[in-house]
Amino acid sequence: MALKLSLLAMLLFLLLASTAKAHASVFDVTSATYGAKPGSDVSKALAKAWSDACASPSASKVVVPSGTYKLKEVTFRGPCKAPIEMQVRGTLQAPADAGQLTRPDTWVGFQYIDMLTLSGGGTFDGQGALAWSQNDCHKNKNCKPIPINLRFEFITNSKVHDITSLNSKNFHMHVFRCNHTTFQHLTITAPDDSRNTYGIHIGASTGINITHAKIGTGDDCVSIGDDSHQITVTDVTCGPGHGISIGSLGRYKEEKDVTGIIVKNCTLTNTQNGVRIKTWPDSPSPSTASDIHYEDIIMVNVSNPILIDQLYCPYTRCDQKPPSKVKISNVSFKSIKGSSFTPLAIKLVCSRGIPCENVELTNIDLTYGGDEGPFTSLCSNVKPTITGVIKALGCATSSLAPLPLSKK
Repeated sequence: MALKLSLLAMLLFLLLASTAKAHASVFDVTSATYGAKPGSDVSKALAKAWSDACASPSASKVVVPSGTYKLKEVTFRGPCKAPIEMQVRGTLQAPADAGQLTRPDTWVGFQYIDMLTLSGGGTFDGQGALAWSQNDCHKNKNCKPIPINLRFEFITNSKVHDITSLNSKNFHMHVFRCNHTTFQHLTITAPDDSRNTYGIHIGASTGINITHAKIGTGDDCVSIGDDSHQITVTDVTCGPGHGISIGSLGRYKEEKDVTGIIVKNCTLTNTQNGVRIKTWPDSPSPSTASDIHYEDIIMVNVSNPILIDQLYCPYTRCDQKPPSKVKISNVSFKSIKGSSFTPLAIKLVCSRGIPCENVELTNIDLTYGGDEGPFTSLCSNVKPTITGVIKALGCATSSLAPLPLSKK
């Protein structure tokens, strides 16, 4: 009995000690140690608080309390000695002029961290209006770098939740070489005419989960680049924006395959595209995009609701080129309903060099109330399996001839 009581006492002591240690590992940027104040530049205080927290042998938390703080730029680097959380409760505000940043492509970065949590209900305000007016990337493929609001590189076993990215100058969130990380309960907002303000772009990552997010931007709400695997996008509302896209793929040498993509229970409203796979013609290297599944998607006044575009070429100097070398296979579009803004509701334009294989259209219930022509579909270089689709959307007529390049 005494031994049991002794063990209980020891366990209670360890629990209390652990709790006390956890409380001791809070790094508040407004504390006397760091001296940050609302309305002031928090850059140095935040960098120092992160450095101290990252060195802590126990779980730590960096806190930015309520209020608005100026932040020039910062990259939070690991590895850290223990799990670490950054809790942003207030608003961090970027310089309006991107020229003030020494790293031209990143405002806030996170690198080489395991077990990171970014949370707090706060806002990362990129103040992007000036940058949007100067952005010529839509017509100049060699345009100058523009800062991304939040860049995640080499992050593992982590969670980003309950934060807002507002008016980024460029991409809101860029995820690269990250594994087993969840993005949840996010709000991502920029006007529909803000160029290149992608919501979340994923590249060279595995096991990324995006769920319960509200995204409205001037470009793709979610985009998935090469070498991405086991990506899940669920319960996302998208609009305005360019839709939920895989790609663009096939533009650069030695791009790697994309596999295992699930997009489910999402709603798109007033977007330029719905669910889309886009690849460049004249790919310098072969690659594949496979095992891609869209299900239970609601479209509200969406242009191009269902789209495979292997003639993607947004620059005005593009000419007709050899076919894409990206092989698309094992793709399903299931239970997609709602309204199309364009009469062409389904457009599957595959590569004439390597046609798409195993494409499935099931239970597609889209309507069109406009007067720009008959409700229709187009399939080129693909023979989809079709079930539960009205005749107008059943790809009854297919084209094998070259089609004009897409400029969107």
